[in-house]
Amino acid sequence: MTEKQQVSGSYWLQSAPDGRHAPLTDDLDVDVAVIGGGIAGLCTARELARAGKSVAVLEAGRIAAGVTGHTTAKITALHTLVYDKLRRTRGSEGARLYARSQSEAIEHTAGLVAELGIDCEWERRSAYTYVRDPGRAEELRAEARAAREAGLPASFVTETGLPFPVAGAVRVTDQAQFHPRKYLLALAGDLVARGGRVHEDTTVLGLEEGTPCRLSTSTGATVTARDVVVATHYPVFDRALLFTRLSPRRELVVAGPVPAGLDPDGMYITPEEDTRSVRTAPYGEDGTRRLLVITGEHFTPGTGDTRARFDRLAAWARRHFPDVELTHRWATQDNDPTDTVPLVGPLHPGAKHTYVATGFGGWGMSGGMMAGRLLTAQITGEECAWSGLYDPRRLAPAVREAPSFLKHQAQVAKHFVGDRLRPSPPVEALPPGEGAVVRAGGGRLAVYRDEDGTLHAVSPRCTHMGCLVDFNSAERAWECPCHGSRFDTDGKVIQGPATQPLERRHL
Repeated sequence: MTEKQQVSGSYWLQSAPDGRHAPLTDDLDVDVAVIGGGIAGLCTARELARAGKSVAVLEAGRIAAGVTGHTTAKITALHTLVYDKLRRTRGSEGARLYARSQSEAIEHTAGLVAELGIDCEWERRSAYTYVRDPGRAEELRAEARAAREAGLPASFVTETGLPFPVAGAVRVTDQAQFHPRKYLLALAGDLVARGGRVHEDTTVLGLEEGTPCRLSTSTGATVTARDVVVATHYPVFDRALLFTRLSPRRELVVAGPVPAGLDPDGMYITPEEDTRSVRTAPYGEDGTRRLLVITGEHFTPGTGDTRARFDRLAAWARRHFPDVELTHRWATQDNDPTDTVPLVGPLHPGAKHTYVATGFGGWGMSGGMMAGRLLTAQITGEECAWSGLYDPRRLAPAVREAPSFLKHQAQVAKHFVGDRLRPSPPVEALPPGEGAVVRAGGGRLAVYRDEDGTLHAVSPRCTHMGCLVDFNSAERAWECPCHGSRFDTDGKVIQGPATQPLERRHL
């Protein structure tokens, strides 16, 4: 299958049931409303229902089909190179709490898979962070020591199952991988069986905090809830300026079957080569093949040539796995916190009944599972040893890592101002399947020309905070480089924090 014939879409979405949940049409009163139907939202909702709370999940699109439906689905406490940094910035106890919280989330999930009999291709695998540059080997040794001191079964190794030599790697045994959508559909089913509600195609537009809280929705229905959890990947309600502490990151994925004998037998990631992540998944009925999943080409949404990045990633895959038949490609997105640790807890300093889960830095599987247990403990009044570590209201770590914060803000300012100064191509120069921000009628328009030659024009101003969008030709979407909002060619929201579409315009 050629590059142009590759399936453009997530394998996880295409290989799982297509169950649907009805939009919310009537007013609703519940103990807890969870905004967002990804792994953090569904894990939180299910844990709360298990604790006896009445819960409703409100999802703007389809559950387990956003960021979670496009992940590589590695469930591990080894998060590239994090423990040596945590040991220096949060102390040994902070590193231990991080490792314990992530590890306990994995084991809790393993227990749920067994308890509910979920057929989600759950597999135990070792996780590796590797480098090929001998000059970075000592960095890996330090990470292995820090991870081991934090309580993980970590070791430094120089041999792996990869088809090329490495200078060194951190290995953590007994981690896991799974089919994320199959798992979460089963979790949603258990939630409903416990009396919970799941409503898709229901965008939450407004949040009125109080006792109780009230949510307004795109369907016209109002939800009244004692507590509200904002688990929308990037917070759609940001009353503590969390957007200043989150940097959106997009990565590309290519996948295809390889003979089972070529399985590298592990989950791998490297900070080199603009990141490369490798793992396999079950594929087919006879067990003779595995699905090779390779991720990389880290970039800010709305910047650069995405098609060229896909080509580089596919070339890397074929160079190292020449027997792979690439059949799928898609992209995933996450938010990196400026001070390393996810933000899970009260939405803002004065919050009494509103909570948030965000900033998982590419590790949303174990992070989302951890968030579900942490938020449930906070809402039900239980103690949790790592509440302080993940508290979004923390200030000291943010101050210590101020250079990352300032760098992120400089990039946002650069796009906000600089993108308004960049030259614009003439509309006539747009070929079919391409889009660009152009000057027209004394202003700017975001214009896309479809395959039939028809022009589609929308406002180029992101409805979140007004940055100018740019066109991703590989995925045919408008993307905001400031905070990661994404829109289709007619301006409809694909991914927040924006909740309103780009305004339609006429040429």
